[in-house]
Amino acid sequence: MVDLPEPLSEIQLSRRNRLVVYYLTGLVGLVLLYTIIYNVALARLEGVNQSIFASFEFIVQTMTTTGYGQDSEVWSHPLMFLFVAGTQISGIALGFFTLRLIIIPLFTRADVNLDDRLTPKSDHVIICEYRRDSAVLLDELSELGIDYVLISSSEENAKALSDQGYSVIHGSPQDATAFERAKIETARAVITDAGDANVNTILTVRSLAPDIDIITLTDDSDMREILSETGADTVLSPHGVLGHRLAEKAVSAFKSELTDTIDIGGEIEVTEVPIQQGNRLIGTRIRNSNIREETGANIIGAWIDGELQLPPDPDAIIRSNTVLLLTGAHDALEAFSDFTQSARALRKHERIVIAGYGEVGKAAREIVSEEDLDVVTIDIDDRNDVDIVGDSGSEEILEEAGVETAGAIIIGLPDDSASLLTTVLARSLNPDIEILTRVSDTDATRKALSAGANYVLSVPRVSARMVARELRGEDVLAPASQIRLLRVPATPLTGSTLAESGIYEKTGCRVIAIEDDTGLTSTIDPQHEFTGSERIILVGTDEAVQQFRKQFDVAPIVSGD
Repeated sequence: MVDLPEPLSEIQLSRRNRLVVYYLTGLVGLVLLYTIIYNVALARLEGVNQSIFASFEFIVQTMTTTGYGQDSEVWSHPLMFLFVAGTQISGIALGFFTLRLIIIPLFTRADVNLDDRLTPKSDHVIICEYRRDSAVLLDELSELGIDYVLISSSEENAKALSDQGYSVIHGSPQDATAFERAKIETARAVITDAGDANVNTILTVRSLAPDIDIITLTDDSDMREILSETGADTVLSPHGVLGHRLAEKAVSAFKSELTDTIDIGGEIEVTEVPIQQGNRLIGTRIRNSNIREETGANIIGAWIDGELQLPPDPDAIIRSNTVLLLTGAHDALEAFSDFTQSARALRKHERIVIAGYGEVGKAAREIVSEEDLDVVTIDIDDRNDVDIVGDSGSEEILEEAGVETAGAIIIGLPDDSASLLTTVLARSLNPDIEILTRVSDTDATRKALSAGANYVLSVPRVSARMVARELRGEDVLAPASQIRLLRVPATPLTGSTLAESGIYEKTGCRVIAIEDDTGLTSTIDPQHEFTGSERIILVGTDEAVQQFRKQFDVAPIVSGD
């Protein structure tokens, strides 16, 4: 038996695609069979010898009804007439079948059974009614090598995602048959984000698969206990995580202690540090910052004007909207925090304004209230802990909240247009204020930075990373980080040096640490020749990490590997 080339052998075709392949293969075989039969019959029954290619042309013309009967004058035997008539009839029938199976779906994409597009599933994840940006989560899972099926009650959304190549079916997450179609009997976990229907969905899943792992997302903190009691193994609140993160960044302007570091092993940590107004580094070129000399921490990257530079331009000027990406021992990162402590850090009377008191705003206020700082909350609805009732997109309301003298504003509005407007107004009222913004659309991140925000987080990105971390247990996957850390085996680099690999040039990722049998080091030698047994740790944007995985075809190492 001939073995297929490796790339071909690994291809898993959907049921519909397999049917198309079988049909086209059978069609070619039938045409060739008709050609041989006609060529032999013409010679033996009519005594006419012609080339096999002329017979092939005749068969094609006959089956497609485009022929002109150029051979009809030589036919005299009844079997020839019967064979030609049968060829015509079968050609017409096959034409209708081709139209229905290939032509109509190809050009109209109408009446296509999405289930037929699914590849065989095993040890996969079933996602129910994901209400955020589905493509962000599905891309995240694909990057991590996690197979999935998304169940969407919106037929339009299901078809659109399926047409883009995602594994999606149309169905109700409260309908047991939808889970049966998604092969729940072989699935490893179910993710449900069905809002008010989460309870019903959990009960449906438990009735079909009592032992399967259920991860539930909710935007209502009051539902966490209820969802757990219903049967959810893990309840995630992306808005809460996002609100906490924005608040931590806001209060960091008034504190010197280090927050939110990622431990990558070997006493090496990575953190992002937004540069606030009043920071002594503002106006300094990166090459003149003396950060490494003064603290021991290394600048490995920087967000400058919304663009991640890895490594940063040494002549780049650090500004108030710059976010530095640092690595080093914990003591070194704490030393950096002390080194750059803002002059206004001791001015505890400065206030933080929270615009929008939904789940993000409530989570943010929990963090801010723990500090000795004034906090003013704005919301369109009159509710508990709302200080000013009104539209935060109004200059008068922002002035009433004291934005002109505030140290920071956290914008947790659910509407991106309102968030962008509030960002612009806050910046115009107070050029020195720290603006930390939540956006609901990943594409709005850059707009918010352009509008004047110092720090922006998107709900879809945070949600996707929280789910991915639960599924893979990746301790280097920060849910609310603007960058992505990835630990991978160095197998594709065997026999080459880091300089020769072209990782940064090809992908935009930067190697920040190498791990071997002797331990982990952040001192990177570009001429280090890889044996293939090492592990490398990379940093980059989501797009850069995705590009790395495509270029080098390597799966990430997760906890327990």
